[in-house]
Amino acid sequence: MSQAIGDALDRQMPAVRRHPAERRKRGSRRAGLVPTIILIVGALYCVLPVLWILIASTKSNGELFSTPPLLPSFSGSFWDNLAGIVTYDNGIWLRWALNTVIYAVGGGVVSTLIAGAAGYALGKYTFWGSKAVFRTIVAAVLLPPVLLAVPQYLLLAQVGLTNTYWSVLLPQLVSPFAIYLCKIYAEASGPDEIVEAARIDGASEWRIFHSVGLRLMFPALITVFLIQFIAVWNNFLLPFVMLSNNELYPLTLGMYGMIMPTGGQPNQYSLVIAGVLLSILPLAIIFLSLQRFWKIDLLSGGVKL
Repeated sequence: MSQAIGDALDRQMPAVRRHPAERRKRGSRRAGLVPTIILIVGALYCVLPVLWILIASTKSNGELFSTPPLLPSFSGSFWDNLAGIVTYDNGIWLRWALNTVIYAVGGGVVSTLIAGAAGYALGKYTFWGSKAVFRTIVAAVLLPPVLLAVPQYLLLAQVGLTNTYWSVLLPQLVSPFAIYLCKIYAEASGPDEIVEAARIDGASEWRIFHSVGLRLMFPALITVFLIQFIAVWNNFLLPFVMLSNNELYPLTLGMYGMIMPTGGQPNQYSLVIAGVLLSILPLAIIFLSLQRFWKIDLLSGGVKL
């Protein structure tokens, strides 16, 4: 009898010993479930508005308010909306799209070059007032753009540049955050030994910046360009303050005017939604196309350095 009891206890002991480990495993699963749920909620928060725009673009004005929000319409309104936004007011939407490309590409490229040069100079050179300049840039990062719109308008009005392309481009050419990012990346990614070796070989400072600095900072420059491109593409306040000519409007300001009831005309909700859908496509394309540069340059930098 005692032998049987002993055998039964021996068989139960491994289960007892495994019990704390199993409890820890179940606890880790529960702990991992919470971040997963948070990520799913965040993904839905980002994806659902885009999904709604895609679905709403298939509906007419009447269907927008009479059908379920997440059920598409198959009445053919999608193609009517696309044709309607492109031909709206003699094709003014295409002019707004061209203006937006000019503002975003021009402002993004020039702003990236300025930020790269300024960030490299602040990160690799020590000169009189360099710390004060950097602290001023950091302080400027904290200023919201809404505070600068009116002073910028008054300054550009003094030289007669308001209501022109320059009134939208010039205020966006210098980005304190972009300069700050390039400065930090230049310090971290560009070893001083490489710069010194280039100087010993007789390269000028401009040659060093062009051949060494820009290549080492390329991932940061791509990031800065993408940030600036998206910021200018989606900018509404600055064009709203600076521009009064309908021919100079970007997409954001132009489509805003389409949903404002003026002159007794009906609001063009379905056309505006189709225009928003078309305006999202360039952002998605440029973001996906630039991702490979991040991966390639980060990997190559890790191998070479």
